[in-house]
Amino acid sequence: MSHRRSDTQWLRVALQLSVMLALLVLPGLSTAADITFPGGSVDFTTQSGKALSTPLRLVLMLTVLSLVPSLLIVLTSFTRIIVVLAMLRHALGMPETPPNTVLISLALFLTIFTMLPVWEQVDQQALTPYMNGAIAEKELLETGSKPLREFMLAQTREKDLALMIELSGSKAPAQVTEIKLLQLIPAFMISELRKAFEIGFIIFLPFVVIDIIVASVLMSLGMIMVPPLAFSLPLKILLFVLIDGWGLLSAALIRSFVPS
Repeated sequence: MSHRRSDTQWLRVALQLSVMLALLVLPGLSTAADITFPGGSVDFTTQSGKALSTPLRLVLMLTVLSLVPSLLIVLTSFTRIIVVLAMLRHALGMPETPPNTVLISLALFLTIFTMLPVWEQVDQQALTPYMNGAIAEKELLETGSKPLREFMLAQTREKDLALMIELSGSKAPAQVTEIKLLQLIPAFMISELRKAFEIGFIIFLPFVVIDIIVASVLMSLGMIMVPPLAFSLPLKILLFVLIDGWGLLSAALIRSFVPS
């Protein structure tokens, strides 16, 4: 019974993730035009506030699931986490260890831990009422997108946001709610890359010091032909294990998303 409950919880989390990520990319769902083809037609509009039919919901859900991998990169904390983990791998001097599948899996779990408060807000404010029939698709989009937009705005620098607004040729919005997604998403990604490189720079420093010390010792001993990596790599791995580097880095990444 415990295994079945845990599986059900993971399925619910996956459903919340797919719906949450689709909230910002399907804003025109309730006002979409009808599609007519030889022999029939598909009506995407709702009449008198009625909910969409079950087959149409299934089609939309499958569409959402196909977009989840791309949306996961641009709308969540995944970008910062995976870039930092990749930079750590290069700082250690092992460009292919751990393998990409391991780093991506770890980044996915850290992303779940980071985005869990946002998912809970989406579930309580939008997803659960929608499943119970209390709100329609339009209210689902409007209510459910607010927590995710607030998360992105909290992690986006004003300078990057102003840059994207300027590049788009639009006027500066009077309110935060007027910021368009085409402006918010690239600004959020630039801010995430900047923060990831800042964390990566701090990670690189101790390993660079070890490389310099090892190279200096080898030159002073006259061992010029010996590659410094042969000695520095075991020392860096030993140091990283002794300080519990994976645990410290995982905790630091999750805490970096907490508003100061």
